[in-house]
Amino acid sequence: MALNEDLRELSRIVFSYPAIDNHAHAFLRDECKYAFPFEGLISEASGEKATRDATFTMACFRATAQLAKLYGLGPGADWEAVKQRRKDIPYEQLCRMCMEPTRIQCILIDDGLGTAEKMYPYRWHDQFTGSPTKRIVRVEALAEDVIKCAIEAQFEGPEGGLSPSKLLHTFVTTLEASLTAAATDPEVVGFKSIACYRTGLDVTITTSLVEDTAVLNQMEQLLTRMSLIHMSNHPLRLAHRYLNDYVVNVTMHIAGECGKPVQFHTGLGDNDITVTKSSPSHLQPLIKAYPNTKIVLLHSSYPFTKEAGYLTAVYENVYLDFGEIFPFLSPDGQRQVVREVLDLAPTNKIMWSTDGHFWPESYYLGTLQARQALYEVLEGSVRRGDLLLSQAVGIVQRALFDNANTLYNLGLEPQWTG
Repeated sequence: MALNEDLRELSRIVFSYPAIDNHAHAFLRDECKYAFPFEGLISEASGEKATRDATFTMACFRATAQLAKLYGLGPGADWEAVKQRRKDIPYEQLCRMCMEPTRIQCILIDDGLGTAEKMYPYRWHDQFTGSPTKRIVRVEALAEDVIKCAIEAQFEGPEGGLSPSKLLHTFVTTLEASLTAAATDPEVVGFKSIACYRTGLDVTITTSLVEDTAVLNQMEQLLTRMSLIHMSNHPLRLAHRYLNDYVVNVTMHIAGECGKPVQFHTGLGDNDITVTKSSPSHLQPLIKAYPNTKIVLLHSSYPFTKEAGYLTAVYENVYLDFGEIFPFLSPDGQRQVVREVLDLAPTNKIMWSTDGHFWPESYYLGTLQARQALYEVLEGSVRRGDLLLSQAVGIVQRALFDNANTLYNLGLEPQWTG
């Protein structure tokens, strides 16, 4: 009887305790809600064939059943029926229908996804949470804006243009000023790097950008590309080893001085990632070089969760986020990842996120499935006697709320009715 009471209490807390979503993205605007294929909800795959294949995954089968229930459809509804039903629900109602059950108290939004014109500003999401939404600054996007502004200025300036050497100087000074301004902005609680997508996580430790041939050649390439971009209005994408590594290093330095964590995309992503360079183990030199800068390994580092847990266990400044696997993995896969997170990582250094983006359903599924996986793993440990109820409850509270509250210096109290 005592065990059953313990498990009921654990269930009550897992499914009702307020959460801080420590990494997410904005909703699509109402007028842009069909801008991207809805299959992006259950897969990072791109291309018509790949997204069609995604509907045959365990992740999609489960998401279909859960969304069908949310929308009031019958148990036999398929993916197409779910897609059709959501079109019939007014967008504001759909957003509230998805967000109210999540018990998300605060969202930390990376608003540098590159589709800002199609998405709501981060503070718009306050209507769904008990505490104000905060920003995570994507540093590669910031660096791209710095370069773009510097180069575009030449088109409006006197004749003679901008030399690679001058562009390099402008880039360095403006980037440092912009990062410092962001780090001291109370609305900004951290930074994020997508080096994983650009040149890989094997970041070289560097403290300056010297005017050597390789760096100046990259600046010259940017000048040439930007001349074309200026005429075609296409976005700039910074993917140059020396420049990208410098952006990460200067971010680490400034973030450490200002006490702001730096999130890194690790592991799970789309086909733009080189999988072999997405393991967090590549970050070990950077972790050692900046011991005063807190690093958050995002997305469970899947499929490199064990490596991430190891780094979290042996380095004081490394934290592990278990997100994005909800709803991208099967139920068994999710439970296995949560087990691997708990294998070695100190439970005062793990935190949860939805990686919610575009669709309110991504927040709904990301929360529902995470709570289910967390309960099922901890329930097994309590049942076997590996954990006391109080220890399991402590893990839940730290993972869902306390750790992120402390790391990002949010100063929140959990708004919990029990």
